Amino acid sequence: MLVRELMRKDVESCLAAAPLCDAARIMWDRDCGCVPVIESVENPRVVGIVTDRDAFMAAYTRGKRLPELTVGEVMSKSPKTCAPEDPLARAAATMTGAQVRRLPVVDASGQLLGMLSLADVAREFARHRSVKGSVGAGELSELLAGICAPHSPLVAASA
Repeated sequence: MLVRELMRKDVESCLAAAPLCDAARIMWDRDCGCVPVIESVENPRVVGIVTDRDAFMAAYTRGKRLPELTVGEVMSKSPKTCAPEDPLARAAATMTGAQVRRLPVVDASGQLLGMLSLADVAREFARHRSVKGSVGAGELSELLAGICAPHSPLVAASA
């Protein structure tokens, strides 16, 4: 299975210069935990990603409200990504290696095409398992264990 078969295409993004409350609004309206950050509307190349945890922790540790911070101040600047033609197993390995639950899906020039989430992968494994018995359960267990493992200081510092 390829990423393009599971990815969500209706993704809303934001700019690094936007107030952090804009990203929070997108997460609330879309019921999602992250927003890809693009270079510009004209060039939707992914330059970062901001999560609900990024927003919360930045506001808390800096003693500021969300409108007082910009997305660019708190975003992860080199997010892990995948391509639509990547096998799902490769995207899952990227998630596990980086201990992330979501990947922006980008084209060869880095332009945003969609998002792939752990929930998308889990739904597919569940569907696959219900159709073919227990096939896929071991892979899902490994994926979940890898992604949900506590962050080591080295992984957290490079994320």
